[in-house]
Amino acid sequence: MSAKSTFGLIIGNRGFFPDHLAKSGREEMIQVLNSAGIEVVVLGPEQSKHGAVETHEEAKRCAALLRAASDRIDGVIVSLPNFGDERAIADTLRLTRLNVPVLIQATPDTPSKMGIAHRRDSFCGKMSACNNLKQYEIPYSLTTLHTVSPNSEEFKKDLEWFAGVCRIVKGLKNLRIGAIGARPAAFNTVRYSEKLLEASGISVETLDLSEVLGRISRMKDTDEAAVRKLKSIEKYVTTSGIPQQALLKMAKLGAVVDDWMKVADVQISAVQCWTSLEENLGVVPCTVMSMMSDSLLSSACEVDVCGVLGMHVLQLASGTPSALLDWNNNYGSDPDKAVCFHCSNLPKHFFKDVQMDFQAIIAGTVGKENTFGTCVGRVKSGPMTFARFSTDDLAGKIRGYVGGGRFTDDPLETFGGAGVVEIPNMQKLLHYICENGFEHHVAANFSTVAPMVYEAATNYLGWEMYRHGA
Repeated sequence: MSAKSTFGLIIGNRGFFPDHLAKSGREEMIQVLNSAGIEVVVLGPEQSKHGAVETHEEAKRCAALLRAASDRIDGVIVSLPNFGDERAIADTLRLTRLNVPVLIQATPDTPSKMGIAHRRDSFCGKMSACNNLKQYEIPYSLTTLHTVSPNSEEFKKDLEWFAGVCRIVKGLKNLRIGAIGARPAAFNTVRYSEKLLEASGISVETLDLSEVLGRISRMKDTDEAAVRKLKSIEKYVTTSGIPQQALLKMAKLGAVVDDWMKVADVQISAVQCWTSLEENLGVVPCTVMSMMSDSLLSSACEVDVCGVLGMHVLQLASGTPSALLDWNNNYGSDPDKAVCFHCSNLPKHFFKDVQMDFQAIIAGTVGKENTFGTCVGRVKSGPMTFARFSTDDLAGKIRGYVGGGRFTDDPLETFGGAGVVEIPNMQKLLHYICENGFEHHVAANFSTVAPMVYEAATNYLGWEMYRHGA
Protein backbone atom coordinates (compact mmCIF):
# COMPACT_ATOMS: atom_id res chain seq x y z
CA MET A 1 0.00 0.00 0.00
CA SER A 2 1.25 3.52 -0.84
CA ALA A 3 -0.37 5.07 2.24
CA LYS A 4 -2.17 3.74 5.28
CA SER A 5 -5.91 3.44 4.71
CA THR A 6 -8.89 3.22 7.02
CA PHE A 7 -11.84 1.15 5.83
CA GLY A 8 -15.29 0.74 7.22
CA LEU A 9 -16.28 -2.94 7.26
CA ILE A 10 -19.85 -4.21 6.93
CA ILE A 11 -20.35 -7.93 7.57
CA GLY A 12 -23.50 -9.29 5.98
CA ASN A 13 -25.51 -12.01 7.74
CA ARG A 14 -28.79 -13.82 7.17
CA GLY A 15 -30.48 -15.75 9.91
CA PHE A 16 -31.41 -18.95 8.14
CA PHE A 17 -27.82 -19.37 6.96
CA PRO A 18 -25.14 -20.58 9.42
CA ASP A 19 -24.42 -17.73 11.87
CA HIS A 20 -20.98 -19.08 12.69
CA LEU A 21 -19.88 -18.15 9.15
CA ALA A 22 -20.56 -14.47 9.92
CA LYS A 23 -18.52 -14.75 13.11
CA SER A 24 -15.51 -16.48 11.52
CA GLY A 25 -15.81 -14.37 8.36
CA ARG A 26 -15.63 -11.15 10.35
CA GLU A 27 -12.57 -12.31 12.25
CA GLU A 28 -10.84 -13.47 9.08
CA MET A 29 -11.49 -10.22 7.21
CA ILE A 30 -10.28 -8.05 10.10
CA GLN A 31 -7.07 -10.09 10.29
CA VAL A 32 -6.48 -9.79 6.54
CA LEU A 33 -7.03 -6.02 6.57
CA ASN A 34 -4.86 -5.46 9.61
CA SER A 35 -2.09 -7.56 8.06
CA ALA A 36 -2.22 -5.22 5.05
CA GLY A 37 -1.73 -2.22 7.35
CA ILE A 38 -5.35 -1.12 7.09
CA GLU A 39 -7.24 0.27 10.05
CA VAL A 40 -10.75 -1.16 10.38
CA VAL A 41 -13.95 0.40 11.72
CA VAL A 42 -16.47 -2.40 12.33
CA LEU A 43 -19.26 -3.36 14.70
CA GLY A 44 -18.20 -5.52 17.63
CA PRO A 45 -20.01 -8.70 18.69
CA GLU A 46 -21.35 -6.76 21.68
CA GLN A 47 -23.03 -4.26 19.34
CA SER A 48 -24.79 -6.73 17.03
CA LYS A 49 -25.04 -10.45 16.51
CA HIS A 50 -21.47 -11.52 15.65
CA GLY A 51 -20.67 -7.87 14.75
CA ALA A 52 -22.67 -8.26 11.51
CA VAL A 53 -25.73 -6.48 10.07
CA GLU A 54 -29.02 -8.22 9.43
CA THR A 55 -31.82 -6.16 10.96
CA HIS A 56 -32.67 -2.52 10.36
CA GLU A 57 -31.68 -1.73 13.93
CA GLU A 58 -28.25 -3.25 13.34
CA ALA A 59 -27.97 -1.28 10.11
CA LYS A 60 -28.63 1.97 12.01
CA ARG A 61 -26.07 1.00 14.64
CA CYS A 62 -23.42 0.21 12.05
CA ALA A 63 -24.15 3.39 10.09
CA ALA A 64 -23.77 5.50 13.23
CA LEU A 65 -20.43 3.87 13.98
CA LEU A 66 -19.10 4.51 10.48
CA ARG A 67 -20.51 8.03 10.34
CA ALA A 68 -18.75 8.90 13.59
CA ALA A 69 -15.44 7.94 11.93
CA SER A 70 -16.26 9.64 8.61
CA ASP A 71 -13.28 11.99 8.79
CA ARG A 72 -10.85 9.06 8.54
CA ILE A 73 -12.74 6.42 6.53
CA ASP A 74 -11.39 6.14 2.97
CA GLY A 75 -13.70 3.38 1.75
CA VAL A 76 -16.06 0.63 2.84
CA ILE A 77 -15.78 -3.11 2.32
CA VAL A 78 -18.98 -5.16 2.34
CA SER A 79 -18.06 -8.75 3.17
CA LEU A 80 -20.47 -11.62 2.62
CA PRO A 81 -19.34 -14.73 4.51
CA ASN A 82 -22.86 -16.06 3.88
CA PHE A 83 -25.80 -14.87 1.75
CA GLY A 84 -26.21 -11.70 3.83
CA ASP A 85 -29.23 -9.46 4.16
CA GLU A 86 -29.15 -7.26 1.11
CA ARG A 87 -31.55 -4.66 2.46
CA ALA A 88 -29.64 -4.20 5.72
CA ILE A 89 -26.43 -3.71 3.74
CA ALA A 90 -28.00 -1.10 1.48
CA ASP A 91 -29.66 0.67 4.43
CA THR A 92 -26.34 0.82 6.28
CA LEU A 93 -24.56 2.43 3.35
CA ARG A 94 -27.39 4.90 2.75
CA LEU A 95 -27.50 5.94 6.40
CA THR A 96 -23.72 6.44 6.65
CA ARG A 97 -23.81 9.25 4.05
CA LEU A 98 -20.08 8.67 3.63
CA ASN A 99 -19.91 9.03 -0.16
CA VAL A 100 -16.77 6.88 -0.40
CA PRO A 101 -15.93 3.90 -2.63
CA VAL A 102 -17.48 0.54 -1.68
CA LEU A 103 -16.03 -2.91 -2.44
CA ILE A 104 -18.30 -5.97 -2.44
CA GLN A 105 -16.57 -9.23 -1.44
CA ALA A 106 -18.23 -12.65 -1.26
CA THR A 107 -16.53 -15.71 0.23
CA PRO A 108 -16.69 -18.88 -1.91
CA ASP A 109 -18.33 -22.14 -0.88
CA THR A 110 -16.28 -25.30 -0.49
CA PRO A 111 -17.71 -28.21 -2.55
CA SER A 112 -17.26 -30.61 0.36
CA LYS A 113 -19.15 -28.27 2.71
CA MET A 114 -22.44 -27.70 0.96
CA GLY A 115 -24.65 -29.08 3.69
CA ILE A 116 -26.95 -26.89 5.77
CA ALA A 117 -24.33 -26.41 8.52
CA HIS A 118 -21.65 -24.86 6.28
CA ARG A 119 -23.33 -23.67 3.10
CA ARG A 120 -22.67 -19.98 2.37
CA ASP A 121 -24.64 -19.07 -0.79
CA SER A 122 -22.70 -15.79 -0.91
CA PHE A 123 -22.31 -16.41 -4.67
CA CYS A 124 -26.02 -15.66 -4.93
CA GLY A 125 -26.18 -13.17 -2.07
CA LYS A 126 -23.67 -10.88 -3.80
CA MET A 127 -26.06 -10.47 -6.72
CA SER A 128 -28.89 -9.52 -4.35
CA ALA A 129 -26.70 -7.03 -2.51
CA CYS A 130 -25.61 -5.41 -5.79
CA ASN A 131 -29.21 -5.30 -6.99
CA ASN A 132 -30.25 -3.34 -3.91
CA LEU A 133 -27.30 -0.95 -4.14
CA LYS A 134 -28.33 -0.20 -7.72
CA GLN A 135 -31.85 0.53 -6.51
CA TYR A 136 -30.45 2.85 -3.84
CA GLU A 137 -28.15 4.50 -6.44
CA ILE A 138 -25.07 3.73 -4.34
CA PRO A 139 -21.97 3.17 -6.53
CA TYR A 140 -19.81 0.16 -5.71
CA SER A 141 -16.82 -1.82 -6.98
CA LEU A 142 -16.42 -5.55 -7.54
CA THR A 143 -13.62 -7.98 -6.84
CA THR A 144 -11.93 -9.52 -9.89
CA LEU A 145 -13.46 -12.93 -9.14
CA HIS A 146 -17.14 -13.11 -8.27
CA THR A 147 -16.32 -15.00 -5.07
CA VAL A 148 -12.90 -14.74 -3.48
CA SER A 149 -11.40 -15.83 -0.18
CA PRO A 150 -10.23 -12.92 2.02
CA ASN A 151 -6.83 -14.56 2.63
CA SER A 152 -6.15 -15.30 -1.06
CA GLU A 153 -3.58 -13.66 -3.32
CA GLU A 154 -6.42 -12.61 -5.62
CA PHE A 155 -8.10 -10.63 -2.87
CA LYS A 156 -4.78 -9.11 -1.85
CA LYS A 157 -4.50 -7.66 -5.35
CA ASP A 158 -8.13 -6.50 -5.21
CA LEU A 159 -7.37 -4.76 -1.93
CA GLU A 160 -4.36 -2.93 -3.37
CA TRP A 161 -6.45 -1.84 -6.34
CA PHE A 162 -9.36 -0.69 -4.16
CA ALA A 163 -7.05 1.23 -1.82
CA GLY A 164 -5.75 3.11 -4.87
CA VAL A 165 -9.29 3.91 -5.99
CA CYS A 166 -10.02 5.26 -2.50
CA ARG A 167 -6.88 7.41 -2.50
CA ILE A 168 -7.89 9.01 -5.80
CA VAL A 169 -11.46 9.73 -4.73
CA LYS A 170 -10.38 11.09 -1.35
CA GLY A 171 -7.52 13.10 -2.87
CA LEU A 172 -9.84 14.90 -5.29
CA LYS A 173 -12.40 15.88 -2.65
CA ASN A 174 -12.12 19.62 -2.09
CA LEU A 175 -8.92 19.73 -4.18
CA ARG A 176 -7.59 23.25 -4.77
CA ILE A 177 -5.40 23.84 -7.84
CA GLY A 178 -3.21 26.92 -8.13
CA ALA A 179 -3.15 28.56 -11.58
CA ILE A 180 -0.11 30.88 -11.58
CA GLY A 181 -0.24 33.32 -14.48
CA ALA A 182 -2.16 33.20 -17.75
CA ARG A 183 -1.87 30.47 -20.32
CA PRO A 184 0.60 31.20 -23.15
CA ALA A 185 -1.28 33.04 -25.88
CA ALA A 186 -0.44 30.40 -28.49
CA PHE A 187 -1.83 27.54 -26.39
CA ASN A 188 -5.57 27.33 -26.96
CA THR A 189 -5.10 23.64 -26.22
CA VAL A 190 -4.88 24.24 -22.47
CA ARG A 191 -8.22 26.02 -22.20
CA TYR A 192 -10.49 24.52 -19.56
CA SER A 193 -13.70 25.14 -17.61
CA GLU A 194 -13.36 26.13 -13.97
CA LYS A 195 -17.10 25.59 -13.56
CA LEU A 196 -17.00 21.96 -14.67
CA LEU A 197 -14.11 21.28 -12.32
CA GLU A 198 -16.01 23.03 -9.51
CA ALA A 199 -19.00 20.79 -10.16
CA SER A 200 -16.71 17.85 -9.33
CA GLY A 201 -15.56 19.54 -6.12
CA ILE A 202 -12.27 20.84 -7.59
CA SER A 203 -11.51 24.55 -7.15
CA VAL A 204 -9.00 26.70 -9.01
CA GLU A 205 -7.23 29.56 -7.23
CA THR A 206 -5.52 32.08 -9.52
CA LEU A 207 -2.43 34.22 -8.97
CA ASP A 208 -1.42 36.94 -11.41
CA LEU A 209 2.20 36.68 -12.50
CA SER A 210 2.70 40.39 -11.76
CA GLU A 211 2.09 39.62 -8.08
CA VAL A 212 4.76 36.92 -8.17
CA LEU A 213 7.27 39.25 -9.84
CA GLY A 214 6.41 42.05 -7.43
CA ARG A 215 6.99 39.88 -4.37
CA ILE A 216 10.29 38.65 -5.80
CA SER A 217 11.48 42.22 -6.44
CA ARG A 218 10.82 43.13 -2.81
CA MET A 219 12.64 40.06 -1.46
CA LYS A 220 16.19 40.60 -0.25
CA ASP A 221 18.99 38.28 -1.31
CA THR A 222 19.48 37.41 2.36
CA ASP A 223 15.81 36.54 2.94
CA GLU A 224 15.64 33.39 5.04
CA ALA A 225 13.13 31.64 2.74
CA ALA A 226 15.20 32.47 -0.36
CA VAL A 227 18.44 31.22 1.22
CA ARG A 228 16.74 28.03 2.34
CA LYS A 229 15.30 27.44 -1.15
CA LEU A 230 18.69 28.12 -2.77
CA LYS A 231 20.27 25.40 -0.66
CA SER A 232 17.45 23.02 -1.62
CA ILE A 233 17.99 23.72 -5.32
CA GLU A 234 21.74 23.12 -5.12
CA LYS A 235 21.13 19.89 -3.23
CA TYR A 236 18.43 18.75 -5.66
CA VAL A 237 20.22 18.99 -9.01
CA THR A 238 23.72 19.54 -10.45
CA THR A 239 24.08 23.30 -11.07
CA SER A 240 27.59 23.38 -12.56
CA GLY A 241 27.96 26.25 -15.02
CA ILE A 242 24.78 28.04 -13.91
CA PRO A 243 25.27 31.71 -12.89
CA GLN A 244 24.77 32.25 -9.16
CA GLN A 245 22.46 35.20 -9.83
CA ALA A 246 20.17 32.95 -11.87
CA LEU A 247 20.07 30.40 -9.05
CA LEU A 248 19.14 33.13 -6.59
CA LYS A 249 16.29 34.28 -8.83
CA MET A 250 15.00 30.69 -8.98
CA ALA A 251 15.24 30.47 -5.20
CA LYS A 252 13.18 33.63 -4.74
CA LEU A 253 10.62 32.38 -7.24
CA GLY A 254 10.36 29.09 -5.38
CA ALA A 255 10.05 30.81 -2.01
CA VAL A 256 7.26 33.08 -3.26
CA VAL A 257 5.33 30.18 -4.82
CA ASP A 258 5.76 28.01 -1.72
CA ASP A 259 4.43 30.78 0.51
CA TRP A 260 1.44 31.52 -1.73
CA MET A 261 0.47 27.85 -2.01
CA LYS A 262 0.54 27.53 1.76
CA VAL A 263 -1.54 30.68 2.33
CA ALA A 264 -4.01 29.86 -0.47
CA ASP A 265 -4.20 26.22 0.66
CA VAL A 266 -3.60 24.81 -2.82
CA GLN A 267 -2.12 21.34 -3.21
CA ILE A 268 -0.91 21.39 -6.83
CA SER A 269 -0.14 24.04 -9.43
CA ALA A 270 -0.04 24.97 -13.09
CA VAL A 271 2.44 27.71 -14.03
CA GLN A 272 2.86 30.19 -16.87
CA CYS A 273 6.33 28.97 -17.77
CA TRP A 274 7.02 31.20 -20.79
CA THR A 275 7.86 33.81 -21.83
CA SER A 276 6.98 36.43 -19.21
CA LEU A 277 9.20 34.93 -16.49
CA GLU A 278 12.15 34.77 -18.86
CA GLU A 279 11.66 38.35 -20.07
CA ASN A 280 10.90 39.91 -16.68
CA LEU A 281 12.78 37.70 -14.19
CA GLY A 282 15.48 36.16 -16.37
CA VAL A 283 15.06 32.46 -15.53
CA VAL A 284 12.77 29.55 -16.35
CA PRO A 285 10.70 28.01 -13.50
CA CYS A 286 11.41 24.41 -14.52
CA THR A 287 13.64 23.40 -11.59
CA VAL A 288 11.27 24.93 -9.04
CA MET A 289 8.38 23.00 -10.63
CA SER A 290 10.44 19.81 -10.87
CA MET A 291 11.16 20.00 -7.15
CA MET A 292 7.47 20.41 -6.34
CA SER A 293 6.46 17.44 -8.47
CA ASP A 294 9.23 15.32 -6.98
CA SER A 295 7.82 16.16 -3.53
CA LEU A 296 4.34 14.96 -4.66
CA LEU A 297 3.11 18.55 -5.13
CA SER A 298 2.49 18.13 -8.85
CA SER A 299 3.21 21.16 -11.03
CA ALA A 300 2.38 21.48 -14.73
CA CYS A 301 3.74 23.93 -17.27
CA GLU A 302 1.84 26.20 -19.67
CA VAL A 303 -0.94 26.67 -17.07
CA ASP A 304 -2.33 23.27 -18.02
CA VAL A 305 -4.76 22.88 -15.13
CA CYS A 306 -6.29 19.68 -16.49
CA GLY A 307 -2.77 18.39 -17.11
CA VAL A 308 -1.78 18.80 -13.47
CA LEU A 309 -5.06 17.15 -12.50
CA GLY A 310 -3.91 14.06 -14.42
CA MET A 311 -0.52 14.22 -12.72
CA HIS A 312 -2.18 14.40 -9.32
CA VAL A 313 -4.53 11.50 -9.98
CA LEU A 314 -1.64 9.24 -11.01
CA GLN A 315 0.37 10.35 -7.98
CA LEU A 316 -2.55 9.60 -5.66
CA ALA A 317 -2.89 6.13 -7.15
CA SER A 318 0.80 5.21 -7.05
CA GLY A 319 2.25 7.35 -4.28
CA THR A 320 5.11 8.37 -6.61
CA PRO A 321 5.86 11.57 -8.61
CA SER A 322 4.20 12.29 -11.94
CA ALA A 323 5.33 14.31 -14.95
CA LEU A 324 3.54 16.19 -17.71
CA LEU A 325 4.87 15.32 -21.17
CA ASP A 326 4.20 16.05 -24.81
CA TRP A 327 3.22 13.26 -27.14
CA ASN A 328 6.01 14.69 -29.23
CA ASN A 329 7.59 12.52 -31.96
CA ASN A 330 7.37 9.22 -33.76
CA TYR A 331 10.23 6.84 -33.03
CA GLY A 332 11.46 5.68 -36.40
CA SER A 333 9.00 3.39 -38.12
CA ASP A 334 7.79 1.51 -35.03
CA PRO A 335 4.02 2.18 -34.79
CA ASP A 336 3.91 1.31 -31.09
CA LYS A 337 6.71 3.67 -30.01
CA ALA A 338 6.90 7.44 -29.60
CA VAL A 339 9.10 10.09 -28.03
CA CYS A 340 7.65 11.80 -24.97
CA PHE A 341 9.35 15.10 -24.26
CA HIS A 342 9.38 18.32 -22.30
CA CYS A 343 12.03 20.99 -22.14
CA SER A 344 11.88 20.30 -19.03
CA ASN A 345 10.43 20.37 -15.54
CA LEU A 346 10.25 16.60 -15.08
CA PRO A 347 10.74 15.46 -11.48
CA LYS A 348 14.13 13.97 -10.66
CA HIS A 349 12.33 10.66 -10.06
CA PHE A 350 11.95 10.33 -13.86
CA PHE A 351 15.58 10.62 -14.87
CA LYS A 352 18.51 8.25 -15.23
CA ASP A 353 20.64 11.29 -14.50
CA VAL A 354 19.78 14.98 -14.53
CA GLN A 355 21.49 18.36 -14.52
CA MET A 356 20.42 21.97 -14.74
CA ASP A 357 20.87 23.75 -18.08
CA PHE A 358 19.40 26.54 -20.19
CA GLN A 359 16.13 26.22 -22.13
CA ALA A 360 17.22 25.62 -25.72
CA ILE A 361 13.87 26.41 -27.36
CA ILE A 362 13.11 29.73 -25.65
CA ALA A 363 16.75 30.87 -25.73
CA GLY A 364 16.40 31.72 -29.41
CA THR A 365 13.74 34.27 -28.51
CA VAL A 366 14.78 35.79 -25.18
CA GLY A 367 18.50 34.92 -25.03
CA LYS A 368 20.34 32.08 -23.35
CA GLU A 369 21.21 34.19 -20.31
CA ASN A 370 17.49 34.45 -19.45
CA THR A 371 16.66 30.76 -19.70
CA PHE A 372 18.72 28.96 -17.08
CA GLY A 373 16.82 26.50 -14.88
CA THR A 374 15.71 23.54 -16.95
CA CYS A 375 16.19 19.94 -15.76
CA VAL A 376 17.62 17.94 -18.64
CA GLY A 377 18.42 14.27 -19.02
CA ARG A 378 17.18 10.94 -20.29
CA VAL A 379 14.03 9.38 -18.83
CA LYS A 380 14.80 6.02 -17.20
CA SER A 381 13.18 2.78 -18.37
CA GLY A 382 10.29 1.12 -16.58
CA PRO A 383 6.53 0.54 -16.60
CA MET A 384 4.39 3.63 -17.02
CA THR A 385 0.79 4.70 -16.72
CA PHE A 386 -0.47 7.65 -18.76
CA ALA A 387 -3.62 9.71 -18.25
CA ARG A 388 -5.30 12.80 -19.59
CA PHE A 389 -8.39 14.66 -18.38
CA SER A 390 -10.15 17.44 -20.22
CA THR A 391 -13.21 19.62 -19.65
CA ASP A 392 -15.60 19.33 -22.59
CA ASP A 393 -17.37 22.66 -22.28
CA LEU A 394 -19.74 22.07 -25.18
CA ALA A 395 -20.97 18.75 -23.78
CA GLY A 396 -20.79 19.97 -20.17
CA LYS A 397 -18.68 17.07 -18.86
CA ILE A 398 -15.19 16.00 -17.83
CA ARG A 399 -13.68 13.27 -19.96
CA GLY A 400 -10.37 11.54 -20.32
CA TYR A 401 -8.32 8.49 -21.20
CA VAL A 402 -5.91 6.24 -19.35
CA GLY A 403 -3.68 3.31 -20.20
CA GLY A 404 -0.31 1.69 -19.71
CA GLY A 405 2.96 1.04 -21.47
CA ARG A 406 6.63 1.36 -20.66
CA PHE A 407 9.56 3.71 -21.05
CA THR A 408 12.32 1.93 -22.98
CA ASP A 409 16.12 2.10 -23.22
CA ASP A 410 16.00 2.79 -26.96
CA PRO A 411 18.74 5.24 -28.10
CA LEU A 412 17.69 8.88 -28.36
CA GLU A 413 19.70 12.01 -29.06
CA THR A 414 17.85 15.19 -28.15
CA PHE A 415 17.75 17.98 -25.58
CA GLY A 416 15.41 18.62 -22.66
CA GLY A 417 13.85 15.75 -20.77
CA ALA A 418 12.86 12.94 -23.08
CA GLY A 419 12.21 9.23 -23.25
CA VAL A 420 10.97 6.62 -25.67
CA VAL A 421 7.66 5.08 -24.72
CA GLU A 422 6.20 1.83 -26.05
CA ILE A 423 2.43 1.32 -25.88
CA PRO A 424 0.66 -1.71 -27.39
CA ASN A 425 -1.65 -0.75 -30.25
CA MET A 426 -0.51 2.85 -29.97
CA GLN A 427 -1.96 3.89 -33.31
CA LYS A 428 -5.44 3.21 -31.96
CA LEU A 429 -4.68 5.48 -28.99
CA LEU A 430 -3.34 8.24 -31.24
CA HIS A 431 -6.43 8.04 -33.43
CA TYR A 432 -8.62 8.29 -30.32
CA ILE A 433 -6.72 11.37 -29.11
CA CYS A 434 -7.01 13.14 -32.45
CA GLU A 435 -10.59 12.10 -33.24
CA ASN A 436 -11.77 13.37 -29.86
CA GLY A 437 -9.70 16.54 -29.82
CA PHE A 438 -7.60 15.82 -26.75
CA GLU A 439 -4.59 17.95 -25.88
CA HIS A 440 -1.00 17.10 -26.83
CA HIS A 441 -0.05 16.99 -23.13
CA VAL A 442 -0.26 13.76 -21.15
CA ALA A 443 0.48 12.93 -17.52
CA ALA A 444 2.80 9.99 -16.90
CA ASN A 445 3.85 7.97 -13.87
CA PHE A 446 6.21 5.05 -13.27
CA SER A 447 3.46 2.62 -12.24
CA THR A 448 0.72 0.27 -13.42
CA VAL A 449 -2.33 2.02 -11.97
CA ALA A 450 -4.60 2.47 -15.02
CA PRO A 451 -7.34 0.18 -13.59
CA MET A 452 -7.48 2.26 -10.38
CA VAL A 453 -7.75 5.50 -12.30
CA TYR A 454 -10.45 4.19 -14.62
CA GLU A 455 -12.58 2.84 -11.76
CA ALA A 456 -12.31 6.01 -9.68
CA ALA A 457 -13.02 8.34 -12.60
CA THR A 458 -15.95 6.46 -14.11
CA ASN A 459 -17.64 4.84 -11.13
CA TYR A 460 -17.23 7.45 -8.42
CA LEU A 461 -16.55 10.75 -10.18
CA GLY A 462 -18.87 10.18 -13.13
CA TRP A 463 -16.32 11.19 -15.75
CA GLU A 464 -16.36 9.79 -19.29
CA MET A 465 -13.24 7.68 -19.83
CA TYR A 466 -11.53 5.59 -22.47
CA ARG A 467 -9.25 2.87 -21.12
CA HIS A 468 -6.67 1.98 -23.72
CA GLY A 469 -5.75 -1.69 -23.90
CA ALA A 470 -8.64 -2.88 -21.74
